[in-house]
Amino acid sequence: MPDTLGFIGLGIMGKPMAHNLLKAGFSLVVHNRHQEVTDEFLAMGARALTRPRDIAASCDVVITMLPGPAQVEEVMVGPGGVIEGAHAGLVVIDMSTIAPVVASALTTRLAEHSITMLDAPVSGGDKGAIAGTLSIMVGGDEETFKRCMPVFQALGKTIVHVGGSGAGQVVKACNQVVVALVIEAVSEALVLGSKAGVDPAKILQVLGGGLAANRVIELRGASMLAHDFTPGGRIRFHHKDLGFALETARKYGVSLPVTALVDQMFASLVVKGRGDLDHSALLTYLEDLADHRIGQGQP
Repeated sequence: MPDTLGFIGLGIMGKPMAHNLLKAGFSLVVHNRHQEVTDEFLAMGARALTRPRDIAASCDVVITMLPGPAQVEEVMVGPGGVIEGAHAGLVVIDMSTIAPVVASALTTRLAEHSITMLDAPVSGGDKGAIAGTLSIMVGGDEETFKRCMPVFQALGKTIVHVGGSGAGQVVKACNQVVVALVIEAVSEALVLGSKAGVDPAKILQVLGGGLAANRVIELRGASMLAHDFTPGGRIRFHHKDLGFALETARKYGVSLPVTALVDQMFASLVVKGRGDLDHSALLTYLEDLADHRIGQGQP
């Protein structure tokens, strides 16, 4: 088990993940843009440093949970980045969602400075991060993966080494395809049934008990009925993720026709100013098309 962990990126996902690492007994050093969040961790016994290079120099493992590839590259190899704090045995676990090709390129560059990188994106949203039940898909060196298992076990329940460098991000792209298409399918069902006069809550009750049952209904069904789109996974981030999936599909000659369609639905919502809503707000795109808000006219 590593002696000291660094954690960079204490947002919707990173904050509860870092909390769970503290609860598991890890010594934690944090870095975040917002001082009030940093202060919260200081009060819990964590330390804070102002530059990624300093965190890297003082830690055995550095975990990053950042919005996208630009931020990951800046933290890893930009001025004052992790690469400048390199020391023998340092492990970096990037749990952000970025393009597989970027993950592989960063792994190669960090390895030149004796840093081993694992790409370990997650699925489960903010609720999974809070509960410590995330699904974690890990690409990179298998022995390093095994050594870091106590870290992963503090964060998730389904922890799978899926292959070499970049493989974690490939599997995350696959995950995001399924999640997006399921949200879209549930949204279509709710709008169709509701506009035809059926109580949408009853629709979800039936769907949840049969072959159509899925985690989107389980975790987001109630909030979709209430039009509560407090973000767990933002639309603009899921749009970004589908872009990685489509980019990877083009590279390997795979057609993803429905993914491309849902990607454009997300793009439309971003343009309409809804990019920071939860990705389940895809429902509102279908509502706009039908000129109907679910539950309208219901007893």
